[in-house]
Amino acid sequence: MAKGYWIVTQQNIPDQNLYATYAKLAKATLDEFNGRIVIAGNNEESYEDNEVGLRTVVIEFDSYETAVAAYNSRSYKKAMGSLKGTLKRDFRIIRNAV
Repeated sequence: MAKGYWIVTQQNIPDQNLYATYAKLAKATLDEFNGRIVIAGNNEESYEDNEVGLRTVVIEFDSYETAVAAYNSRSYKKAMGSLKGTLKRDFRIIRNAV
């Protein structure tokens, strides 16, 4: 079964209190769905389109279906709601194609 990945590039870091709450709630979702953080950092360079986010996160799940279920879960909706619409990001879910 192909693994699934959340690929997230954040363009801003919202209010630190809101973000701390989001991080705690999102971690509960990852624990619930056995998600593993592969990359979480803010040291990146753009080599082609000059679009650089402030933070890139890659999370691995046991399957693509699990990655989608985690994103659509009540716990992750609660995490996102805690940000009150303040986070600008690009969010993708991909299948392991290797």
